[in-house]
Amino acid sequence: MAMSAAGLELLKKSEGFRGQMYLDVAGVPTIGYGHRILTAESFPNGIDEARGQEMLSRDLQAAEQAVKRLVKASLTQGQFDALVDFVFNLGARRLAASTLLQDLNTGSYDRAAEQLLRWDHAGVKENAGLKARREAEFRLWHDQTMRQVVV
Repeated sequence: MAMSAAGLELLKKSEGFRGQMYLDVAGVPTIGYGHRILTAESFPNGIDEARGQEMLSRDLQAAEQAVKRLVKASLTQGQFDALVDFVFNLGARRLAASTLLQDLNTGSYDRAAEQLLRWDHAGVKENAGLKARREAEFRLWHDQTMRQVVV
């Protein structure tokens, strides 16, 4: 399974594209569509959108694989997309240690969806961008046009 066009649209809208390095809300050096810059990476002249798309594709594949590895429950396309966006944004370790994953893997889909909404803080402060993103993931999770179980 791969992220759908609707999921990718949400991710790209949430991340936006920046050709120069910036610090994300957690203070992590980032470039392109939310690519976290690794120690060995350097982009002194920035990147163009084509390079950003390549990086996004690799980062997205890693997020998809993490969801497939961690989630034991069947998922609809919308649920899969919401979780991939979550992992892309926050990382697989956060999902692995979350009540969201525990609820999901025990079949408590509604409780798991509610857990998405709790991840709207940067540090101790609610962040409007994260709140909007989690609400969009929640809507994607419940999207009736994406209800077919695919995993």
